[in-house]
Amino acid sequence: MFDHLLSEEGRKIRDEARQFVASVPRQMILDMDEDKIRFPKDFLREAGRRNLLGCRYPARWGGRDLDWVTTCAVMDEIGTLGYIFSCTFGVGAELVCDAIILHGTDGQKARYVTPLLRGDIFAAECLTEPRGGSDFFGATTTAEDRGDHFVLNGQKRFIVGAEGADFFLVYARTDPHAEPHKSLSCLIVDRGPGVSTTYHYGLMGCRGGGTGRVLFKDVVVPKANVVGEVNGAYAVFNSMMIPERLGTAAMTLGAARPAVEVATSYTSRRKAFGRTIRSFQGVSFQVAEAVTLLDASRSLIYATASAVDAGVDATRIRRMVSETKRFVTESCQKAAANSLQVMGGIGYTNVYPVERIVRDLHVASIWTGSNEIMSAIVASEWYDEHSSVPGSSRDYEQDAVAADAPDEKIYE
Repeated sequence: MFDHLLSEEGRKIRDEARQFVASVPRQMILDMDEDKIRFPKDFLREAGRRNLLGCRYPARWGGRDLDWVTTCAVMDEIGTLGYIFSCTFGVGAELVCDAIILHGTDGQKARYVTPLLRGDIFAAECLTEPRGGSDFFGATTTAEDRGDHFVLNGQKRFIVGAEGADFFLVYARTDPHAEPHKSLSCLIVDRGPGVSTTYHYGLMGCRGGGTGRVLFKDVVVPKANVVGEVNGAYAVFNSMMIPERLGTAAMTLGAARPAVEVATSYTSRRKAFGRTIRSFQGVSFQVAEAVTLLDASRSLIYATASAVDAGVDATRIRRMVSETKRFVTESCQKAAANSLQVMGGIGYTNVYPVERIVRDLHVASIWTGSNEIMSAIVASEWYDEHSSVPGSSRDYEQDAVAADAPDEKIYE
């Protein structure tokens, strides 16, 4: 029902993504959930071979010169395989590449972006640390300036793709004496001497994505590997919030959709009291709510993606992206929970994939900025916008019978 929002080229690559999804072996999905596959290199190699990675980037660097609306449609389709598939699909080709495309040099793009989009190499973003996640400026990983290079020390955790990455996008403190906004740099760090990873998390869901801890011990990082300006990581971080949070919304939508489809099919066949259970409002109304939440989520995703493509004011985009991330992730979690509920006990087993989908989706409201952080951003941006930009030519406060009542409008 949303095809009219896609260009002809957008529908074409969306269909290519569907064909790719259909080709992925069932066993790969099962093996990843059981951690038998720790990082899906074969999946990403094939996605690169089909030119599905980073479709919105310039063709010069391996993309297709498409837009955010199309990117969201592709990530929606990839997500139907499972949330971790879209996570690994997006972390390298959307997050890491975005930073280098927007802030990096042509040399960095040629060396890292082009082979990554071909599926020849893999990348991970390193932001979260043991002492903090949402506190970006609290990073304690350091990079000491040694003239033509930095020496990097510290560690990052909960890093999706740590197990399989050939290089890492790392935020590190390069000026310990500067104010927070001017103290960090963004570095490209190749896997090599001094870089080690550990894969030791017993994750509730989203297994098989190589999530682990990355440790840096006296790692030599050439100055040529600085993305953007030295001590200028804040600008990189700010621009990354769009692919991190809008991308998260799109992939969450795709991951929730199979749960609703499985539940719809099940409730159309399962009988109780001599009737298919879809005929009971207690069941069908929950499915209806789930479908409505998914459609509302897709509408908000595409509206926000269109605003990004149109170059809407950055402050407005920040609010829209934050609203989208929170609404979509929570709506999709509710849709998946409804799906499990109407299936009853069998939905709680591994006879159907719904229990896995419910497990996987819980992280959506936690990573890339928790939903509580999203609410804080929305509140701040909305209040600032409301106070600085007139919302209407009409003063609605006066549209009440007692609007001018004396001694009633007291604010202190």
